[in-house]
Amino acid sequence: MSTPLVFKPLSLKNLELKNRFVVSPMCQYSSEDGFATSWHLVHTGQFAIGQAAAIIQEAAAITADGRISYGDLGIWKDDHISKLAEITAFVKSQGSIPGIQLSHAGRKASSDKPWLGREQIAPDHENGWQTRGVSEIPFRESEHPPLPLSVTEIKALVVSFQKAANRAIRAGYQIIELHAAHGYLIHQFFSPLINNRTDEYGGSFENRIRFLLEIIDAVKPKMTDETSLWVRISATDWAEGGWDLESSIRLARTLKERGVEVIDVSTGGGVAHQKITTGPNYQVPFAAAIKEQTEMTTGCVGLIAEAQQAEDILQSNQADLIFIARAFLRDPHFVLNAAKTLNYAIEWPKPYERAQL
Repeated sequence: MSTPLVFKPLSLKNLELKNRFVVSPMCQYSSEDGFATSWHLVHTGQFAIGQAAAIIQEAAAITADGRISYGDLGIWKDDHISKLAEITAFVKSQGSIPGIQLSHAGRKASSDKPWLGREQIAPDHENGWQTRGVSEIPFRESEHPPLPLSVTEIKALVVSFQKAANRAIRAGYQIIELHAAHGYLIHQFFSPLINNRTDEYGGSFENRIRFLLEIIDAVKPKMTDETSLWVRISATDWAEGGWDLESSIRLARTLKERGVEVIDVSTGGGVAHQKITTGPNYQVPFAAAIKEQTEMTTGCVGLIAEAQQAEDILQSNQADLIFIARAFLRDPHFVLNAAKTLNYAIEWPKPYERAQL
């Protein structure tokens, strides 16, 4: 039989993904002072054993106060590199490509771990700190408001992203994904519902995307001939007057011109009053529209949990890559089992070959 599209390689400028399955970033909230641990090695390594083409490790904070929670992974200092390098070495040894998501949570920082309620922790409480954001508007009215970033502080954060990207590449990551989605800092600049600035970072579309473009311009010189730059966006705020698909298409065109190779299309997370109707493939139409309008290499996400479902998305040309999160948590060897479901033979890790019988 012919090769299913999900098992056809995808060639980028410097990388080749052996199939179309990418492990989507999933925060583990299991770090202390930003350091990766053996938990992160085993968590990430199991997907590489399972033959995922690429694994985007969870959001790594570029500054300590940019963490979503006190348990977040960090990449704001050189001391973080050693354990991360151990993780990337193992991922590569299994034929997968290691990636990392660089992030600053902005006004959504200083939160508790999800299993402890995820509520914001006030600056004067243990494990809490003063958040910084694009404006003084809190995510929820009940929360402690962020302090708006000055232009000087914004410029400093651009440098922090650049330094974090350099550390990531030194640690062995080959995909650098900038987190411009889910209501975190870069997305906060995008959305008119959050960004009320009157300087060069607010108002017009061009001003609201300026922060991301400055980060890209700073990061690009650090990229090597073994790396690829990706960006995750929320294609819509799911709220009237917010960031929308039309803006996302405009942004994608600009990102493509700036040398971003893959746009990872998610949605939502910007404002607490968003109205989302979820279900299988509910975010795929946004990826499809961006792909059609820009011809950019596009990844889709959102309750994709079955092999045939993923294959159908590719067959209908709605995306180029399938990003999966929760289904990988339920089945770290999702790719191996997808091949079986689609009646297609792929190579298994030698120690696991007996499981094919």
